[in-house]
Amino acid sequence: MAQKIFITGASSGIGAALARRYAAQGAVLGLCARRGDALAALATELGTPCRLYPLDVADAAALAAAGADFIARVGAPDVVIANAGVSVGTLTQEAEDLPAFRRVFDTNVFGMVHAFQPFLAAMQEAGRGTLVGIASVAGIRGLPGAGAYSASKAAAIAYLESLRVELRGSGVKVVTLAPGYIATPMTARNPYPMPFLMPVDAAARSMVRAIDCGARFAVMPWPMGIVAGLLKLLPRPVFDALFAHAGRKPRGTL
Repeated sequence: MAQKIFITGASSGIGAALARRYAAQGAVLGLCARRGDALAALATELGTPCRLYPLDVADAAALAAAGADFIARVGAPDVVIANAGVSVGTLTQEAEDLPAFRRVFDTNVFGMVHAFQPFLAAMQEAGRGTLVGIASVAGIRGLPGAGAYSASKAAAIAYLESLRVELRGSGVKVVTLAPGYIATPMTARNPYPMPFLMPVDAAARSMVRAIDCGARFAVMPWPMGIVAGLLKLLPRPVFDALFAHAGRKPRGTL
């Protein structure tokens, strides 16, 4: 029987690469993103059954309606991937950055909750399924100039851990994926070196493997996992000295 997969942020980057990989396996897909035209183009390329939901994950009601439609048409999903995310440089002292802080959290944290909530009751009733949250190694330590993004990904990591423990014994798994630098439109704007930059198709392959084996937490590529582990152990004074002058993502609007 074909897998039923629901993916947010599916119009480009990691989301589109995951959609292509699952389509190649014959999955039935539910794809959502803000850009309806890009979703339609992707669905044409995939050539597999797709339900398309052009929406903003910050809109809980829109995602609830999409979830209800997907369940009614194809049944409870086997995998829900909360991938939608935004990133922009932010500085707390700049008043004009306050909307960017809110937008980042609305998408990266609340958008994840909105993606899971419509499906959870049906998945628990079925006693199976996997909820997947795309976090980031940026959530392991706070990076300068990326207060909104780092904090949102740290919140996502903690939220996913809470959810995983809540659902223990229900048959529903929770997988946290924390990519490092992946070659996507999001990272293309970074004006600094990106160690272990990973092609998006290779990242999608690694992610599907982690999802299939029910990994609780996985970092890709694996060398970044080692770096992330070391960063977590660095004493705060050492971390501060090393990263005070690290490269920063440009500020802007979302």
